[in-house]
Amino acid sequence: MQADLNASLPIVLVPACQKPVGGLSCYTVGQKYIDAVRLAGCVPVVVPGATPAELDALLALADGILLTGSPSNVHPRHFGEDVHDPSLPLDPDRDAWTLPIVRRAVAMGLPLLGICRGFQEVNVALGGSLHQAVHEQPGLNDHRSDETLPLDEEYGFAHPAQLVPGGFLAQTLRGLPTSILSEQGEFQVNSLHGQGVNRLAPQLRVEALAPDGVVEAVSVADPVHPGAFSLCLQWHPEWQAAHNPVSMRIFEAFGQACRAWHAGKQKS
Repeated sequence: MQADLNASLPIVLVPACQKPVGGLSCYTVGQKYIDAVRLAGCVPVVVPGATPAELDALLALADGILLTGSPSNVHPRHFGEDVHDPSLPLDPDRDAWTLPIVRRAVAMGLPLLGICRGFQEVNVALGGSLHQAVHEQPGLNDHRSDETLPLDEEYGFAHPAQLVPGGFLAQTLRGLPTSILSEQGEFQVNSLHGQGVNRLAPQLRVEALAPDGVVEAVSVADPVHPGAFSLCLQWHPEWQAAHNPVSMRIFEAFGQACRAWHAGKQKS
C-alpha cells in the first residue's frame, strides 16, 4: 500500500522491549514491525516504556497500537502462576505498561493489533492465562521454531490455521484465492512460540485454530464498540508481509481502522 504523503497520517504506538546491549539497559524493537506499520500506511512511534501518568498522553496521541512479538514472555504472576522455566527471558517493565494500556485501548475501541507476545499480552490483560510450555501439554504440538535455521526457514510456513466461520478474521480474508485460503477456510502460518492460550479471556473470541487446537487468532467481542478493530495473532504476519496476501489483508484492514480513528479525532 502506498501512503499518501500529503495527508495527515495516523500514529501507531509500538512498544519497545527492554534488554541489555553491551552491558547497558536498552530499548529495542524489530525493524519488521516498523516496516509493517508503514506498510499499513501509518506512522510508527516506538514507546520505550511508560509510567501510569503517561498513559493518557500516549492514548491521546495514538490512532492505533501494534503489540509486537518478543523473545521475552509475559510474567506468569499476571495470571497467578510461578515461573515455569527460569532460563527464559522476561520483561516486567514492558508488562507494567502494556497490560494497562491494552485494557484502556479496548475500553476506548482504539484499533489494536497484537502479534505473538502481543497476542498473549492481550489475553492476560483481559483476564486470561497462558500455557507456559505448549509443547509439554498433552495433545499439543511443539510450536517453537528452530533457531539454528536461516531466518527464511525459521519464519517459513509451519502448519495450517483454520478460520472460525463468520468471524472477524474470516471476513477480513474473504475473497482470497483458493491457492492462499482453501474453501475449508485454511491458510498457512509460521510458528515461533513456546507459550500459548490456556484460559481464554472472557472478552475474547477465537478467530482461528491450529490443527492441534492451539488458538492462533482472537478478537475482542465488544458490544460497546462492535465495529472496532481488535485482532491478535499468535503467528508472525509481519515477516515479509508485502509478499504474503494474508498479511497484506490484515495490515490493510488495520491501517484503514487507524485512518478512520484519526479522521474521527480530526472532526472532534
